[in-house]
Amino acid sequence: MAFTGFTKEDFNVFTIDGLENRMDALIKQVRPKLEELGNHFAPTLSSLSGDEMFAHVAKHARRTINPPKDTWVAFANNKRGYKMLPHFQIGLWNTHLFVWFAVIYEAPIKAEFSHVLMEHSKKVRESVPNHFVWSVDHTKPETLKHQELSEQELESMFTRLQTVKKAEILCGINIPRDKVVEMSAEELVRVIDQTFRKLLPLYQLAHESSK
Repeated sequence: MAFTGFTKEDFNVFTIDGLENRMDALIKQVRPKLEELGNHFAPTLSSLSGDEMFAHVAKHARRTINPPKDTWVAFANNKRGYKMLPHFQIGLWNTHLFVWFAVIYEAPIKAEFSHVLMEHSKKVRESVPNHFVWSVDHTKPETLKHQELSEQELESMFTRLQTVKKAEILCGINIPRDKVVEMSAEELVRVIDQTFRKLLPLYQLAHESSK
């Protein structure tokens, strides 16, 4: 199966009541598309980053009661997992598609990454496109627009990585569902590819943090 893009039905999966019913729909309907995107972008990200990247489609295996509100495929340079590592993501909430570079709370390099981000804050500010957004919690859909952040607010977000135990930092794009369903598969793949290329400097800074 080749990636065919996302439909309204894919987004509506997150309105299905009950863990079992929602997971059934996710597995049948959305997961194959995420696997296709994983197969497509793992080689691309390997080539761009210089690290062999592996795709990890979310399984939501620990859930016993609450159905997932979002789902994703993540890319990291480890075959066994991604949460401890700087990684990339493509995924869906009911309202939008997201494309992220992420360092989440389980990553041991957070404090070092914070220092590197502060050292290169001017470069980060200039290299991240204005329409990109930031998040400080991957479990919530709310974001901060890059173009609306002051220098101080951006640096405060960076500092938080070393001062708050559960702190996270994600950067990328959100595309509203209505726009996503109108995009062809080729157009969507092109936008994701362009986004990953723009996020590469952040990955490289995170790499620097782990040395």
